[in-house]
Amino acid sequence: MKITVIGTGNIGSALIDGVLADGFIAPADITVTDIRPEALAPYRAKGLHTSMNNSEAVQEADTIFLCVKPYLVKNILSDIKDEFRLSQMLVVIAAGVTLQEIETTISGLIPVFRVIPNTAMAVNESITAVATLDTTVEQQKTVLDFFGHLGRAILIEESLMNAFTVVASCGTAYALRYLRASTTGSVQIGFKPDVAQEIVAQTMLGAAKLLLHNGTHAEAEIDKVCTPKGITIVGLNEMEHNGFSSAVMQGLLEAYRYLMA
Repeated sequence: MKITVIGTGNIGSALIDGVLADGFIAPADITVTDIRPEALAPYRAKGLHTSMNNSEAVQEADTIFLCVKPYLVKNILSDIKDEFRLSQMLVVIAAGVTLQEIETTISGLIPVFRVIPNTAMAVNESITAVATLDTTVEQQKTVLDFFGHLGRAILIEESLMNAFTVVASCGTAYALRYLRASTTGSVQIGFKPDVAQEIVAQTMLGAAKLLLHNGTHAEAEIDKVCTPKGITIVGLNEMEHNGFSSAVMQGLLEAYRYLMA
């Protein structure tokens, strides 16, 4: 597969880094575009094709990944749509731009996918949501397989994309804020900051892998480490007394309300 990635911001660069780390697409089959020459130089050094001309860059691609700010999507698509071929696919990674808006902009010339990943693509650990209209099972499989190399990928209804954005895309920041709080608390009870962060990060990684590997409910794994009158339940109850679960749920709901407003 030959791909073109338009935009090297946080998401575009994470996608490219993940692809290179996994190695499932050769650098010579990747073209990257950006309006900033300095942003392209590192990719050119790694053997990728680079360009500041989007129209030229999409011509040979099998799949085009548009990774730009939402307000730029329609203008860029209008500029490049005349270069599209029927055999190509378009993947748009931009919050808030609907499939209908994308298809109208490009006059339905090629199959369209709307995708929301998170920045953990860079280390092949993203959870990515894929939504689409009027595409074949084979085309859907191609896109899901692609993002499966960058973590896990699921097909969802477009109506759930905003909710997914809050939980999974914003969720990276929420998880890291817990990590930061736990790290700070660990320093208070004796660890150096760098050691504390390593301990907490690995603990979070291990906890997540337990659920994904075993397919168990979170409470089942919690129960395994909450012995009667033990230290774990004392800590949990104190966190809950101070509104831990409620704060997380209310934060998600408020973020969702803000996105939907």
